[in-house]
Amino acid sequence: MHAFTRRRSSAVAATATLVLTAAVAAVPSAQASALAAPPEVLPRAETAALFDDDEGGNANADDPAIWRNPADPDASLVIATAKEGGLRVYDLDARQVQSVPAPAAPGADDAPGRFNNVDLVHGTPLGSGTTDLAVVSDRGSDKLRIYRVDGDRPGAPLTDVTDPSAPWIFSGSQEEVNEERTAYGLATYTDSATGRSYALVSQNATTRIALLELTAERDGKVSYRKVRTLALPAAFTMPDGTRWSPCAEPGEGPQVEGMVVDPETGTLFAGQEDVGIWRMPAGLKGAPVLQDKVREYGVPATYDEASDECAAGEDPGFGGERVSADVEGLTLLKQDDGDGYLLASSQGDDTFVAYDRERSDDHEYEGGFRVGAASESLDGSEECDGADVLAEPLGSRYPNGLLVVQDGHMAPEDGDREATGFKFVDLADVLEALDD
Repeated sequence: MHAFTRRRSSAVAATATLVLTAAVAAVPSAQASALAAPPEVLPRAETAALFDDDEGGNANADDPAIWRNPADPDASLVIATAKEGGLRVYDLDARQVQSVPAPAAPGADDAPGRFNNVDLVHGTPLGSGTTDLAVVSDRGSDKLRIYRVDGDRPGAPLTDVTDPSAPWIFSGSQEEVNEERTAYGLATYTDSATGRSYALVSQNATTRIALLELTAERDGKVSYRKVRTLALPAAFTMPDGTRWSPCAEPGEGPQVEGMVVDPETGTLFAGQEDVGIWRMPAGLKGAPVLQDKVREYGVPATYDEASDECAAGEDPGFGGERVSADVEGLTLLKQDDGDGYLLASSQGDDTFVAYDRERSDDHEYEGGFRVGAASESLDGSEECDGADVLAEPLGSRYPNGLLVVQDGHMAPEDGDREATGFKFVDLADVLEALDD
């Protein structure tokens, strides 16, 4: 028997993630090759640790986005979410240059802002010119927060341009917001045919994804309107005819967090954490296709309220061979002529997997890697939640591009305080590992 433990960072922000705590055992022989140790890449730098407690400002590293400064690539930035700790902005040496607080709770019994995922929109018409935007899913308030990115202000590059009247995304009242079925995962894209920019936002503890169109207001603020929603399946028919759903607390569904859009094909890739990786039209008008499944797909399990764990039965062998739940941190490595990779964090075994970006190759599996420890003080990445990659020159530090990954267990930790942060990896090392 295996035990799945539900992780919670606080009562306000309970996760809907299931983590396999027992060692992987009795893996079907067809999957044995998938457990071979992948090549390691080593980080070049790491951010200072964040701590999810009162002393640390309830900061918990989650998701990064890499912003390239076209005027001075050496001055490019990494913008990252820290949940109740708001946003952190880092330079290419992983030094913090700005901290942006999340909004305060609107009332004494309400949740404060909690920044979950971040993505970028480039060249947005705003005011008298165009600007780049950092778009954030605020899980605490069920809204988007939008920030203008200004490379000419090195000490404070982010400015909040969110329209104060921006609506709730999934909720109809503050009471519903407090129930925490709120904005969770996030991906942005711009439609090349229309020039309109969108955010795709998943809902915590459900299978829903919403398509939001970003709208620039006359006063220089940015809002959004809901276009449509789509619900992924919550239950699945197995090859033997049985029905299966991932184990969860009663009333919760298998949620999506990691998402990314390929703008050239208009394809959304979405990681349903305990199920696998879906692909679908970014406009949410077509049928989703389950591209790959987690190894734990189809494993029967029963939730035990007393222990807050799921007791799993025998693996029937219906799962995939490459990704261990949770599947997280989807990001697109874009190269010339449509080449490149879809990268995903295989959180259950602390690895990353790569799929061919090209549709003509059916997004086939291309290999994997692990972000290992460079030294005793510069450890690797474990239980990675979020990642971003940019295959463009970033000055003298990363002339071949950069991969930034969240680390769920920064070392050394400070006593009983769990530390999180971000690791910076030279993209040349990643590409070499995938070519092995």
